[in-house]
Amino acid sequence: MTYKLIVIGTSFGGLEALQVILSGLPKTFPVPIAVVQHRHKTSDDTLRFLLQSYTNLVVKEAEDKEEILPGWVYLAPADYHLLIESKDKTVSQPYFSLSTDAPVTYARPSIDVLFETAADAYKQKVIGVLLTGANQDGVQGLAKIKARGGMTIVEEPESAFCAIMPAAAIAFKVANQVLPLVDIHSFLVKICN
Repeated sequence: MTYKLIVIGTSFGGLEALQVILSGLPKTFPVPIAVVQHRHKTSDDTLRFLLQSYTNLVVKEAEDKEEILPGWVYLAPADYHLLIESKDKTVSQPYFSLSTDAPVTYARPSIDVLFETAADAYKQKVIGVLLTGANQDGVQGLAKIKARGGMTIVEEPESAFCAIMPAAAIAFKVANQVLPLVDIHSFLVKICN
């Protein structure tokens, strides 16, 4: 299987979890990564700067209609849903779009929105990763990724800063793999190379 996109969703405690995963990925990592980290709607560029200091991959905020490139880490901008679009006949591959639609599961950006649109665009070629968090955002999106044949990875609740989100995913039986946080990056490297 050749994966074309990794989507990661996290909330409470997510900065530390993202640091662990991104710092373990090599500079030559071939698959693009799109991240929803729940944050305040007035957040500035601090998250990007912090994550960039932990990885050799390029970290940037996704822009509307932006092409998705291998080896990049794209962050959902504060107060925007991040979606994957593939319906434009003039574009040969999926791309990002941004939306200010209403919050989903009390969040904008919403993990579910990113995961569900990624499942539609990439089907079995997407990997969904759900990390620490204090609500159930991402569970429905993981279910859609799994239903479309994609790979779903959930952080082991015992290793999560806040176990509510990963525990909900496990309870709904949407995880192909449940891994401790420190093992997720090596598993991604193994299945993406």
